[in-house]
Amino acid sequence: MTRGRPAAQPRRDAAEDARQAQMSFSAPALDPRVSAVLSEVIRTMPAEGLTLQGLLDRLGDRGLLILCMVLTMPFLLPVSIPGSSIPFGVLIALIAVGLVTHRAPWLPARLMHRRLARGHVVPMLEKGARLFARLERLIHPRLWPLTHGATVGRFNGILLGFTGLLMMAPLPLPLSNTLPAYGVLFLALGSVERDGYVVLAGYLMVLLTVGYFSAVGVVGGVGASALWFSL
Repeated sequence: MTRGRPAAQPRRDAAEDARQAQMSFSAPALDPRVSAVLSEVIRTMPAEGLTLQGLLDRLGDRGLLILCMVLTMPFLLPVSIPGSSIPFGVLIALIAVGLVTHRAPWLPARLMHRRLARGHVVPMLEKGARLFARLERLIHPRLWPLTHGATVGRFNGILLGFTGLLMMAPLPLPLSNTLPAYGVLFLALGSVERDGYVVLAGYLMVLLTVGYFSAVGVVGGVGASALWFSL
């Protein structure tokens, strides 16, 4: 008497799953945690450094969103870094376009193949790994309506790109880079970890950023008008 064999389960296309996880906000969360991914990249990084494309490959299936988070690391302190935020903001905005359209983002080949020195990359990754290790104690999948579905995914992607553009503002003012950097960080981290409360924090940071820039514009306009009429 032969024992019945279990029915074969349909095989999923692993490459397609990886592509969707990388390119869409609506893909399910994947292990390992972000801090573990960054620690592994640090451990295996060659002494001569690596290219941006190589960094993306090592970051894995969620590389684009993790890269957005890493790019915010230099701006998380309330100190303005005029000029240096522009290339990072452009890169985040281009990545967001790819995430929204579910297509590979257009990134200049010269940028993707530029070698990054280990001495410059490792401190930024170490800072990110320590930060995410602390945050991951509090983060877990919840409030799914803000992290699942094509519509909310596109909305979060559009906000991510908009906040990346705000981060480009070369204003010599405290918080001008910090507020949008936290917006990008929370939107990307909440999407990667499927934590709707972290995404909500990203929404709040976007609102604070818009309010801050609006207040700066109003104050600047009033000051310019007063100066004009005093002449």
